[in-house]
Amino acid sequence: MALCQYAHLMLNPNSYIEQVMLLHSKLIHPEINAILGKAGHHAKVLIADGNYPASTAIGPNAELISLNLAPGVVSCTQVLEALVSAVPIDIANTMGIPADDPYALQGDPPIWDEYRSIFQAADLDLQLEPIDKWDFYEAVASPEHVLTIQTADQALWANLLLSIGCRTA
Repeated sequence: MALCQYAHLMLNPNSYIEQVMLLHSKLIHPEINAILGKAGHHAKVLIADGNYPASTAIGPNAELISLNLAPGVVSCTQVLEALVSAVPIDIANTMGIPADDPYALQGDPPIWDEYRSIFQAADLDLQLEPIDKWDFYEAVASPEHVLTIQTADQALWANLLLSIGCRTA
């Protein structure tokens, strides 16, 4: 390093930090970044709400990261905002509401509209694709499932299974 560069860094230490900063997304969790960095196309990531049995309903290759600090903290939408800034997403599956469930008569859960807004804000052309509840559990149990992020979200039907896409740039 040249003497003038060294002097500049001594006077402006933040300029060096800005130059070597590698993460360009909102996601800064080291374990989640490591798992996503090893995941490939079609790998599945589950954002689980506070009611999901994350310790028992998990794929054989999946790791569980628990971010459930207190009811509502951390939320599924907060996790989704971080993930869409970090990895390409091909498919977004929600847990479908059984027809005999009283909630089914009310239409889509409000959180699904929040997911759609996050996708739109990230310029992602994604549609939510509901999977029958029991088929959803089977999809999570697949070998392609690499990560469950357990939240403390209290919203009903907030579970979201994402399939990682291909990086194009």
